[in-house]
Order: sequence, then structure tokens, then C-alpha cells
Amino acid sequence: MTAHIKIDKITYEIDLSQPIDISIPLRAGKENANAFYADEIRIEPYRSGNFVGDVLQGGSVNYKNIFFNPHGNGTHTECVGHISKEPYSINQCLKQFWFLARLISVEPIGQTNGDKIITEDLITHRLELNDKDKMFNMSPQSLIVRTIPNNNSKLHQQYSGTNPAYFHHKAIEKIVDAGIEHVLTDLPSVDKEQDDGILLAHKAFWNYPQNPQLHKTITEMIYVDDTIKDGWYFLNLQIASFENDASPSKPVLYKIL
Repeated sequence: MTAHIKIDKITYEIDLSQPIDISIPLRAGKENANAFYADEIRIEPYRSGNFVGDVLQGGSVNYKNIFFNPHGNGTHTECVGHISKEPYSINQCLKQFWFLARLISVEPIGQTNGDKIITEDLITHRLELNDKDKMFNMSPQSLIVRTIPNNNSKLHQQYSGTNPAYFHHKAIEKIVDAGIEHVLTDLPSVDKEQDDGILLAHKAFWNYPQNPQLHKTITEMIYVDDTIKDGWYFLNLQIASFENDASPSKPVLYKIL
């Protein structure tokens, strides 16, 4: 099943029957990826009187409560409401769901203080267009950043207290200057885990508080398997319709044929 998508004067073809899911499934318990000291996800049967929402426990249907924090429990997409005093919600800010995307891989650079940072130079180098890209005037709307080393331990990584890698705010400014409106990363945050609430990368991306960019999103804690090659894709960014600053999300890539 193929689809043709036209952007400006260029028509792209994708196969809708070949999705590439880069989200991390949400599981109850310790096997789920976790960050920022969030409680483990709990998925529990609803109970009321003689009713139990679990067929295995004698209930007529499975009817379960789910307890989670979108920022700490797996793949999520957030809007400027994450850092703003105004109550912006991801459901109100994200109104389009298909984007021309570019996947890049970078190895954060170690610092003398033990930090690992995605620098401006790393992003500048990886965003350079080759002659073919320039010929077709390729311009990504979204950027997917896979960090190296990369392995499936990211599916259940416990990040809290580990000082994970993060983006230098100048790297984010370079991404903004490139016209990118949606950033996706396998890191738990674009900012340092403990930065005293400065949040330079988040603020640079959303231009907050000077001129908040309500339509832009950041998606964190994805997982992009090594079998998925760097390059150009179409991204379908799926969220649940939460009136909240963030939602669990399911970013899906499609190869350009």
C-alpha cells in the first residue's frame, strides 16, 4: 500500500504497509525504561464490590487502571507547556502529524566533568546536505537523533541519577536555525538531568519566554535500532489526546521509496 506525498514541487512515495516503530512500549514494573525518579508504571485491575477487572481473576472483562508519568516512563512527546507558566497542552499544540524527517547518529562528546554533550559542531556536521539533497532542496521538518553507543538496553534503561548525555543549547539553536520544528531523541531529556532548573536547551528550542513556539515538539526516550539507517524518512507522530503538557507517543517512520 503506497502513498504519494507532495511537498513544494517534490513528490515522495512511501509504503504504508512497512512502518518502523521507534517508540518504547510501556510495561508495568522494572523492565520499562525510566527516568527522573518516576515511579514504576502500574497496570492494575479495577475493583469495586464483587467486580474485578481481570478475566484471569474471574472478571467478565479486563478493565484496568494505568498509573504513569509521561516524562519519566518511556517515549513521550512534549510541548512548550512543559516549561511554561501558561497551561499549554500537547493535544492543543500538535495539530499536524506527518513530517519529512531526517535520522542522524551522533556520539556525545565526553567532558572533563564527566558530562557527555551533543555539541553544536556535531549537529552542524551531521546536518550538512550532500549534493543530491541540495539538488532536490531537501529540508527536514523533524530531526531524529540517535546516540552512539546504541543497543536495546535503551528499552529498559534506568536513567535516574546517571547523568545521561544531553544537548548543548548551541546545538539546539543550530537545529532551530535549520528550520526543524520537531526533535526526537533517545535521551531522557535534551537538557542535563540536574541543571538547577535552567533548561537552556528546552528554552532555546521553544524560544521561551520571549516568543513561545507552540507548534514545536520534543520527543524523548525513543529507540532506533541499528538496522534503521541514517537518512530521510517520513514521520508519523502519534500521541494520545491528553490535555497535558506531554503524552505517551508512538513515532513511526516510513522509508522513502
